[in-house]
Amino acid sequence: MNTTIRLLAAAIGLALLSPQAAAQEMDHSTMSMPMPQTSAAKKQPAKKKAPAKPKAKASDEMDHSQMPGMDHSAMEGMDHSQMRMDQGDMQGMDHAMHQKAPAPNEPKTPIPALTDADRAAAVPPHGGHDMMDNAIHGYALLNRLETWNDSPGRGVAWEGRGWIGTDLNRAWLRTEGERVSNRTESADAEILYGHSVSPWWDVVAGVRHDSKPGDGQTFAAIGVQGLAPQKFEVETTAYLGQRGQTALRFEAEYELLLTNRLILQPLVEVNAYGKDDRLRGIGSGLSTAEAGIRLRYEFTRQFAPYIGVTREQAFGRTADFRREESGQRGDTRFVLGFRTWF
Repeated sequence: MNTTIRLLAAAIGLALLSPQAAAQEMDHSTMSMPMPQTSAAKKQPAKKKAPAKPKAKASDEMDHSQMPGMDHSAMEGMDHSQMRMDQGDMQGMDHAMHQKAPAPNEPKTPIPALTDADRAAAVPPHGGHDMMDNAIHGYALLNRLETWNDSPGRGVAWEGRGWIGTDLNRAWLRTEGERVSNRTESADAEILYGHSVSPWWDVVAGVRHDSKPGDGQTFAAIGVQGLAPQKFEVETTAYLGQRGQTALRFEAEYELLLTNRLILQPLVEVNAYGKDDRLRGIGSGLSTAEAGIRLRYEFTRQFAPYIGVTREQAFGRTADFRREESGQRGDTRFVLGFRTWF
């Protein structure tokens, strides 16, 4: 009887202990237990994040202490190669498509290295072409050829200049004069040597010959000519003539472009002498001054007709000589003419 009771108690004890042993021997790797949601994965109110702190990953914030019964052996055996990019695949990736495309101006073929033959070809041969400032050029300008009606009769006047030579050294020819009623009232010509002393100025020296008025007279000449500030064309020349006569001539003109073809040209000319010359009607000191303005239209750059008005006035002893001869000290003219160059 006692033996039966002991066997029955042992059987009941084994029956009570068998569920716990089965639970301990259960393989949790075969169970697909869902991952519990962490508190960090829950939606939180939006907060302003500091730019320096990167966003924390959910896996970093997961508290594994809440899963004491989880068997991580299944996770240790998990193949994580599918969860991140294989570096070997990145190394084999063709990154050429991400590189910057070549600029359109870059040559498609490589530029060859510079050789001694290339350097030698870039040097001009000795005794070859002349420098540009040593080349011979020429220019001629008939600045004014005009006519007018005057009380004694119709008048004609001219003024022109030209040169031949290089950029630094030139031979100049200048002439001007006028005729009234088929009679030459004044005429002179100058032959000068000019040397450039700056990009805008030349020094000139030579001779001047006056054929009228009176008997002919020759002067030695020296002066400067060029382009003054504000683009005024200026000529200043001093003369030393026969019998100790001296003279000074100053001329300035300016071209104002109203349009590309319509140009307004004011001009001033002043003459002075050192001695009286009654035979030529010249007095000492300031002799004559002329001011005029002309409006021209350039049909071409080489040919331009114009109209204008001029005023000539005599001063001092020259005015006295003119008054004795014609009774007039000055004269106003309305002129019509043309300008050309080649």
